[in-house]
Amino acid sequence: MTIHIKNLKARPRKAAQTVMCAPQLTTMLACWAAEKDMMSVGKCQAAANDLFQCMRTTPMPKKMHKPTINYHLARLGKSIQ
Repeated sequence: MTIHIKNLKARPRKAAQTVMCAPQLTTMLACWAAEKDMMSVGKCQAAANDLFQCMRTTPMPKKMHKPTINYHLARLGKSIQ
């Protein structure tokens, strides 16, 4: 019995993206919308400073390795044919 698989590929899973400093950004945008303090000189200054500190101290996320499943499927496909 021969199995023939032509151009066998798998779709990679979509990784969930992490948003750095999302709560601080949300707080600042909500403050801007409520107070109309776009320059962050009044009541929104604390929220802007929190966002600034978060962005200064949070490390950048590392790059994810690409999955090699398509490479292995191609190798497997050659041996199955």
